[in-house]
Amino acid sequence: MPARLLLYSATADFRHDSIPASIEALQAKAASIDVQFDNTEDKSQFNDENLAKYDAVVFLNNSGIVLDEAGKAAFQKYLNLGGNFVGIHCASAALRDSPFYLKTVGAYFDYHPAIQESCVDVIDHAHPSTNMLPEKWRLVDEMYNFQSDPRVFGCKVLLTADESSYDDPGERKFDHGLPHPVAWYQDQGAGVESGGIAGRSWYTSLGHCIEIWHDELFLAHVLGGITWSLQSGTTRAFNSEGKVGNAA
Repeated sequence: MPARLLLYSATADFRHDSIPASIEALQAKAASIDVQFDNTEDKSQFNDENLAKYDAVVFLNNSGIVLDEAGKAAFQKYLNLGGNFVGIHCASAALRDSPFYLKTVGAYFDYHPAIQESCVDVIDHAHPSTNMLPEKWRLVDEMYNFQSDPRVFGCKVLLTADESSYDDPGERKFDHGLPHPVAWYQDQGAGVESGGIAGRSWYTSLGHCIEIWHDELFLAHVLGGITWSLQSGTTRAFNSEGKVGNAA
């Protein structure tokens, strides 16, 4: 049976005009990786009964406090039950009031220089989200700076920014570590509470422009991350004993 994922694209601060294009692109590719996407911006969908249907939750270009207290509690419980997490681009600018979410996504967004052609280095070619990428990947996107180093939560970095390939005149007030992280993963999500079942977490800071959601190489990167996250074996799509996931 296909894995079922919830695409959550609610925003409370800056809203990307690429959100509709990103939802359309992912929906169009669902069958290619044997998944079902449901998309919503309704925070009330974050409740125990509804989240229990999903093998992964995808935070897609969210910003600000996009869940109320009940929704945060339900999301934490979902993660504790083995649910998987995927974060894309501005997902690192959401839920800055929630320590469990910081651990889950890996780091909070700080700022980015102007959109420009930049070079991203692939430092792990074996991962399903990077094995199709060239060693030096040139693309037009935002190179995010972060408020902390995701490696402090055990994140394994996949992509790094070649800082010599673009101009960043901004003032860095935080240390996100070197080499400059762009995308990463956690085999066991750090946001799970003690005694919980840790699913997987995958995050990419790429995905700003409408155009990039028509780029097959970028889509392969994202779909590879989604596919990898589902292979945790902690949800019903791959484990009949899972406590959350598609039970259809």
